Amino acid sequence: MRTSPNRLVATIFGAVYLLVGLLGFAVTGGVGFIATEGGMLLGIFEVNPLHNVAHLLIGAALLIAGLASPRAAKTVNTIVGAAYLLLGVVGFFIADSALNVLALNTFDHFLHLASALVLLGVGIGAERTTRTTVAA
Repeated sequence: MRTSPNRLVATIFGAVYLLVGLLGFAVTGGVGFIATEGGMLLGIFEVNPLHNVAHLLIGAALLIAGLASPRAAKTVNTIVGAAYLLLGVVGFFIADSALNVLALNTFDHFLHLASALVLLGVGIGAERTTRTTVAA
């Protein structure tokens, strides 16, 4: 794992997102599953049960890929990073609407964008294969 930035990042992010998903349930008692407003995780991140489930699924995908292989980690890092980039941008536009089924707030948007930068940066930039040419 030390030789693969993708595996390392996927494993760390996976473990963190699993923990965040579990902790989220401690603050969402009485909150509707897809409520547009939720409980406050760490005092700044708004979450509802659907948001917690999303964190658990994303965390599991990252952790499994990180433990599996560099190629799996690279693929999942890139896909999750792209999804977080989209969510980070779209989140600003849906925050005060009925479309905000994940109970997102401004802190969530910036965290999603930061996660996207790291995951995409590693997924796209690390572990590129180089072609070698053989002289005849």
